[in-house]
Amino acid sequence: MVDDEPPLAELVHRTLDVAGFECRTAGSVAAALTAADELDPELAVIDLMLPDGSGFDLCHRLRVARPHLGVVFLTARDGLEDRLTGLNLGGDDYITKPFSVAEVVARVNAVLRRSRREGEAAPLSLGDLTMHEEAHLVVRGGRVLELSPTEYKLLRLLMQNCGRVLSKQQILVQVWDYDFPGGASVVEKFVSQLRRKVDSTGPPLLHTVRGFGYVLRRLS
Repeated sequence: MVDDEPPLAELVHRTLDVAGFECRTAGSVAAALTAADELDPELAVIDLMLPDGSGFDLCHRLRVARPHLGVVFLTARDGLEDRLTGLNLGGDDYITKPFSVAEVVARVNAVLRRSRREGEAAPLSLGDLTMHEEAHLVVRGGRVLELSPTEYKLLRLLMQNCGRVLSKQQILVQVWDYDFPGGASVVEKFVSQLRRKVDSTGPPLLHTVRGFGYVLRRLS
């Protein structure tokens, strides 16, 4: 997250962190380039007006070393010419201030889905919980979790929607492919089983939101 306004950068940083991303903030072009060398990120959220250069220039310099890097511009400059310049320079999306943090997370996820389809499939992760879909393997804190096929499918749905609360009916339709009133008890049973396995070796990640449903997220 590259922005020279600390409160805004911290807001986006915290939002992305809760949504399951490892995030670093930088307030300048130089700091962003250093952070990119250290982290080798999948995506950069970039403001256009930085104290030591332009976000457009930063996008170009980052993309030279990382052709598949996702780039989302997040800026107060809302003119059509700026939008076109950003997208033509290789930006994947362009968000103007003021903005909704939920929209930022949704657009970041959308860009990552597109970039991952074009490259190698990247694992789903939240903190020390990682799902390697091609290997059908789930690991938390270095320990492999033994999941049933239904538990695996349920966890994959929750990880694909990190930070988003899913209702029992949504889970029922997407995991079991059917919808009927009594199915809520099935969801409760499998969420309980999954929670015992996922949260047995670390801080709780699978949470119940009373009256709404379930969500996978870190609380710290």
